[in-house]
Amino acid sequence: MDDPAFYDATLKNFAAPWTNEDMSPFVPLNDYTATVIGLVRDGADFREVLFGDVLYIGDSGLGLTSYSPSNNTHYEELEESGAPLKDALQRVNQSAFNGLPPSATAGVITSRAAARAFFSAGTNRAMFRFTLINHMCRDLEQVADVSLPPDRIRQDVSRSPGGDSRVFLNNCVGCHTGMDPMTQAFAYYDFDFDPDSDPDGTLGRLVYNTVNDIDPDTKSRVQGKYHINSTTFEQGYVTPDDQWDNYWRQGTNRRLGWDPNLPGSGNGAKSLGQEWANSEAFAECQVEKVFSNVCLRPPSDSDDHNQIAAMVTSFRTKGFDLKQVFAESAVYCAGE
Repeated sequence: MDDPAFYDATLKNFAAPWTNEDMSPFVPLNDYTATVIGLVRDGADFREVLFGDVLYIGDSGLGLTSYSPSNNTHYEELEESGAPLKDALQRVNQSAFNGLPPSATAGVITSRAAARAFFSAGTNRAMFRFTLINHMCRDLEQVADVSLPPDRIRQDVSRSPGGDSRVFLNNCVGCHTGMDPMTQAFAYYDFDFDPDSDPDGTLGRLVYNTVNDIDPDTKSRVQGKYHINSTTFEQGYVTPDDQWDNYWRQGTNRRLGWDPNLPGSGNGAKSLGQEWANSEAFAECQVEKVFSNVCLRPPSDSDDHNQIAAMVTSFRTKGFDLKQVFAESAVYCAGE
C-alpha cells in the first residue's frame, strides 16, 4: 500500500467508473474519485463516502487552480502535474468548498462529478440507480418487488404503459415502489448548466434549495424536475419536500440487511446515505468489488465465498477501513 501506483492507478481506475453513466474508467480525475482515493489512503470509515461532509482536494502547496464547484480544472491540473496522489490529497470539509450547508452534504453523492452525471436533467432517479449499482452492487431489476404499496410513485409514471395496466402492475411497480420514496431525499438538488452553450455541463454546478429558495414551478423548495410530466397520471404522488422512506425494509429487500438502529426514514441525502452505508449490502458490496479488483476475477467457489464473508466481518469490525480489505484480498489471491 506504500506504492504510489496503488493510488494513482489502481484506486483511480477502481473508482472512476462510479462517476459516470457509461461506467468508463477513462475519465479525468475528479472530486468523486479523489475522495474515494483519500478515504482509502487514510484508512477512514468508508461509510462516510455516502454521507460525510468530506472532500479531498490537491494540497495547497502544489500551485493548482483552486477547487471550483463549476469546473473540474483543479483535478485535471492535479492529475497532469504527476504529483503522487498518495501524498498530494488533502481532506477538507465539502461544505466549505461547494456552498452546501453541512447538513446537505452526503459524501460523493453531493460531489460535483456525481451531480454532473446523475443530477443533470432527468428526475434525479439516476442518482438513486447508480448509487445502488456502485455501492450496493445491485441494479433495479435485482431489487424489484411488486408487493409493496405504490402510493409514493410520482405523476410522471404511466399506470397503463401502452394502454396495458398489467405492465405497470407487474413491472413498473417493482422498481418505483422502492425507488420513488427514497429518491425524494434528493428533491432539493439539481445540476445547473446551460444546455445550449454547455451541453455537456462542463461548466455546470450542483445547486441546492435552502429554506430561502423557492422553485417557481413547485412553489416550494422541491426542484421543478420532480413535477415534470405531471399530467401523465395526475392522481400520482406530488413531491412536497425531501422526506424519504425506505419501503425496502419490508418485502424481499429486507435481505439487504438494513440497520435496525436506524429509523428507515428521514430528510435529505445525508440521512439516506447513512441508511445505505449502514446496511449489510453496502459492506458486502465493497468487499466483493475489492476482491474482484485485486484477484482479477469474481468469487467463484466455496473458499472464495468463505473468504468474502470473513473479510466482510473484518471490514465491519475494523472501522470500515477499505485499505485493509485490499490488503487481505492481496494475501488471499497471492500466487494466482
